Amino acid sequence: MLGLEVTVPVACFRRGFAREYWETEDLPPPATCYGFLLSLVGERDRRRHVGARVAPGLFNEPDRSTVLRTLWRVKERGTLPGVGTNLRPDYQELLTDVQLAIWLDSGEESSALPNLEERVSTALDHPEQITRFGGLSLGESTHLVDQVRRIRDDDGREARVYLLAEQGRLSLPVWVDHVGSAGTRYVTGDLVAAGCSLSPTAARMPLIEPP
Repeated sequence: MLGLEVTVPVACFRRGFAREYWETEDLPPPATCYGFLLSLVGERDRRRHVGARVAPGLFNEPDRSTVLRTLWRVKERGTLPGVGTNLRPDYQELLTDVQLAIWLDSGEESSALPNLEERVSTALDHPEQITRFGGLSLGESTHLVDQVRRIRDDDGREARVYLLAEQGRLSLPVWVDHVGSAGTRYVTGDLVAAGCSLSPTAARMPLIEPP
């Protein structure tokens, strides 16, 4: 089990069915956190660490605001992106000063190669051994991460962690179908208050598993 503290100055974790008004979730879904961890270690195959468990959490209550953005879309194929009807204004919710906890457990990965937990530890201890490209972001590519560090037992901070619950109030994706929506998988859970020195029970952490 590995716990990380991740800070992001500005972020939007867009809800799956948000359209003209881009609402944001309170915290990144497990699927988003999994993609962030793959980017951290320089892994481009998102199926490489299927079977890992990822539980996002919040150390704070991020500030929420709404901005008016100019968004590109593909309405007319014969028109360039961002031109004419392929351009429209939309409102978007943003979170600022996002202080996250991300718990990772690789207990169910089936591979003889280093698991995701081991690779993240290597990335933190020996970043010179990692080959990756682009900025490290969480959510949109422009929402860059400020800091990543291990959660220490002596931090003494409380976090609200997203854990599985059969009748939970929050449904978040653990696997996203980027082409359509039929292959997107959701889990149901609740935000549970826990001390950062207490790692969550692995069985209650969302499992990264494609359909």
